[in-house]
Amino acid sequence: MQDAKIEARIRQKYRLVGVELDERRRRQWAAAEARDAGWGGISLVARATGLSRPTIMEGLKELELSSKSRAVAMARVRSPGGGRRPLTQSDPGLLDALERLIDPATRGDPMSPLRWTCKSTDKLAEELTRQNHPVSDRTVALLLKQQGYSLQANRKTREGSSHPDRNAQFEYINRQVMSFQKRQQPVISVDTKKKELVGEFKNAGEEWQPKGQPEKVKVHDFPDKKLGKAIPYGVYDLACNEGWVSVGIDHDTAEFACASIQRWWNEMGSARFPRAKELLITADGGGSNSSRNRLWKKSLQNLANELGITLRVCHFPPGTSKWNKIEHRLFCFITKNWRGRPLTTYEVIVNLIASTTTKTGLIVRAALDSRQYETGVKVTDEELEHLHLRLTPAKFHGNWNYSIKPAR
Repeated sequence: MQDAKIEARIRQKYRLVGVELDERRRRQWAAAEARDAGWGGISLVARATGLSRPTIMEGLKELELSSKSRAVAMARVRSPGGGRRPLTQSDPGLLDALERLIDPATRGDPMSPLRWTCKSTDKLAEELTRQNHPVSDRTVALLLKQQGYSLQANRKTREGSSHPDRNAQFEYINRQVMSFQKRQQPVISVDTKKKELVGEFKNAGEEWQPKGQPEKVKVHDFPDKKLGKAIPYGVYDLACNEGWVSVGIDHDTAEFACASIQRWWNEMGSARFPRAKELLITADGGGSNSSRNRLWKKSLQNLANELGITLRVCHFPPGTSKWNKIEHRLFCFITKNWRGRPLTTYEVIVNLIASTTTKTGLIVRAALDSRQYETGVKVTDEELEHLHLRLTPAKFHGNWNYSIKPAR
């Protein structure tokens, strides 16, 4: 009965002071308690603290040292060279085995150093252990971090089946971008941002307000028939870190997309690139700028005629639209800038977009496009055939990569 009380007292004390002690002080404190408890004290303290008997006995030996020897020992927690060796030293083949295991499951943008793996650390640890490389999931996570991998939340990157030429298309786009920039020719990334309800509706995020006075918005997100939705179509200049956003009020069509590109050129591009002879457009493979959209190509021909320069287009392969530069160099910062702010009017939306800045010097300009764009416009086979006289498919995936020359 007495031992149970002593054990309970030691357990309570250990909960209070144990977390504040390092290894040496913890074992010496436990040894002092065991010595005070008398016969059977080592076993009693071991049960109360969870420390092993050899650890407590080592503490007793340290307590028996002379004051001079103990002063020397106080300068370190472990003896020189003490402690467990890193697994990468005791098991030299571990890192190579891990790399071989995750390489087939690695995903990422070939134009970016960012990498991530689809496999969990638990599964990787199980497989490595099966291959005679015993390791815990926490060690796997540490090794992955050391090798440049990072733990990330779910990200919308899978919009379709993975195309076998996915990486080859990324490499092709990268070569085209580098070639254009080397020749000081403009390169833009284009896309339509998510449509936004206009009115007193809740917008995700938070903003600073007087305590207890949040912005009041409507309970239900039923579209306002008078205000409708805002359709931001963006154009991002890769070389100048500048963006243009046309905020449409009607429909997201190919004509609207090309009108936005033309407006960017008139407002920003022509001044930046007065000697431009070509323009490279990188775009998603779907939506208003779809690679299969006949109206998109017809509108591009009209745009080439208006600008008087050759347009070269490269589409991202299926399932990779989120790797489009405009997504993480322009659109994400616009979303951050207006988080928690109800988009009550088109004027508010345009002003919030135009006020977006970053530490890297991003410049954004925006304007409202109040024109009406007809949907369901058909491009006949004859029009398409005439268009192909000036549309030249690239040798590599001509359905994704092509150029359109202006009519002379």
